[in-house]
Amino acid sequence: MTLQELLAQPELNDRLLNEAQTTGFVTAMACTPNTLPPQEWLPYLWGEEEVAPFSDGEQLENYLELIINMWNHFRPALLNNQWTWPEGYELDEQEIVNESVRDFCEGVLQGWQLTRDDWENIIPPESEDGVLLAGVILSLSMLYDPETSISTLSEQGVEGLEQFEEIYNAMPAMLCGLTLRGAQRAENQ
Repeated sequence: MTLQELLAQPELNDRLLNEAQTTGFVTAMACTPNTLPPQEWLPYLWGEEEVAPFSDGEQLENYLELIINMWNHFRPALLNNQWTWPEGYELDEQEIVNESVRDFCEGVLQGWQLTRDDWENIIPPESEDGVLLAGVILSLSMLYDPETSISTLSEQGVEGLEQFEEIYNAMPAMLCGLTLRGAQRAENQ
């Protein structure tokens, strides 16, 4: 069973992050400098409720297996500079980026909120790497809400949409670089 199939089950409707949000959140967990045990972050996938919304143990087990497999795929890909946008997460001529990219970015930003203290302890905001971290967060925010970003840039006298394509294309390298930097700093502490 795929994650999409599992999330499509009626009893789970609107009770879990959607597939792209989940992918983003798990990516954020795979990026963290200090690896968190899944039991610390899994409840965020179902809105921090104390009880998981699954109807039976098998359904929960399938879900957990899919999530852990995703993390096990993303972490080495990020550390080996091989992470790429998942299939279907694309630029869009009308909307700048498609809904999957927006939801992915939302998931990463939610995951970053959970791990923010770890990041800021490992990479102080005023450090050179802090600028990299801030740039990644800003880029994710821009892809998450391109309309607001466009109007803000327009107010600053910046026109054109090419910066979104550049950010989109650079995101894999940015996430991989940030993951490597965080892992190196965590190792040296």
